[in-house]
Amino acid sequence: MSNAVLELVKDLIARPSVTPADVDCQKLLADRLTRVGFTCETIARGDVTNLWARRGTRGPVTVFAGHTDVVPPGPREKWESDPFVPTERDGFLYGRGAADMKSSIAAFVVAAEEFVAAHPDHEGSIALLITSDEEGPAIDGTVIVCDALRERGEQLDYCIVGEPTSGAVLGDTCKNGRRGSLSGALTIKGIQGHVAYPHLARNPVHQFAPALTELVGIEWDQGNEYFPPTTFQVSNLNAGTGATNVVPGEAVAQFNFRFSTASTPESLKERVHAVLDKHGLEYDLEWELGGEPFLTPRGSLTDALVQAIAAETGVTAELSTTGGTSDGRFIAKICPQVIEFGPGNATIHKVNERVELASLEPLKNIYRRTLENLLLAR
Repeated sequence: MSNAVLELVKDLIARPSVTPADVDCQKLLADRLTRVGFTCETIARGDVTNLWARRGTRGPVTVFAGHTDVVPPGPREKWESDPFVPTERDGFLYGRGAADMKSSIAAFVVAAEEFVAAHPDHEGSIALLITSDEEGPAIDGTVIVCDALRERGEQLDYCIVGEPTSGAVLGDTCKNGRRGSLSGALTIKGIQGHVAYPHLARNPVHQFAPALTELVGIEWDQGNEYFPPTTFQVSNLNAGTGATNVVPGEAVAQFNFRFSTASTPESLKERVHAVLDKHGLEYDLEWELGGEPFLTPRGSLTDALVQAIAAETGVTAELSTTGGTSDGRFIAKICPQVIEFGPGNATIHKVNERVELASLEPLKNIYRRTLENLLLAR
């Protein structure tokens, strides 16, 4: 068993790249990739660093995508070891970013190195798209690289995003799509007054209650083969001055849709406004589209990855679209086939984040086998 992936993961974890900092993680990657024939380009904006690395000029183009930034570690005293000192313990490697997603990035790079060493004259192109703005606002990261690639006409064919997708065992789950996220900030306007004189006030909480009941009961769609039905959830509901004898003058509700390709942002907005208007509410409503859904149906990329997982681990991978949003939503606008696959996700964003040591070599091999399936079997 090679230690190449493990040593690179450790080097990356040791760099405290809390979003949007990169702390030269991408320089480390670019130096290695340059040595095996990649042309590396840094695309920076604001505090964000992005790396676009490509080997080859022909199609098909297979891209590995990921992020070097990590979430803050939280209370240091609750970690059993320093979050930025990679520590092996009880069969695991501990450190912030161990699972999300420095292990995947290290496995990308070593897989590419091994593939190129074995097949220096391979067909097509291999590329890496790495950002330091995935855990943050995600406005100066992958999206601007995708815009730049589109503007200069670079065509992408396949993309594997290294998000930690595995559950009980490595390879049991791949994400072939993600739901969209649409949030609303609703202010219901009433008239403040004394609770003893309700006829001189208008209680926005009372007014909103029937509309909220209706919204909660709506079946927004039935989902489809790949997606569960769209969901509506209120995340915050606030009103009042804190006094018990005052009718509030307004109520504020924040809610979120996680929606499938069976609905659109426009259709969801229209239906919400129709309910609010039906109930005669006076209101303001601000919308924020956090991400549109994307989907890669079964095809050449899913087949190549699922076959690689089975060959390496004996596990039959399940295609899933559950979970939150990812940078795959940006890449899917310029790449017809996008899938997410990486190590176990049980400890991501948690104290004592970790990755199973025994999974690192198979993870790298799966990525290398996928390249072989896409670029050699032609």
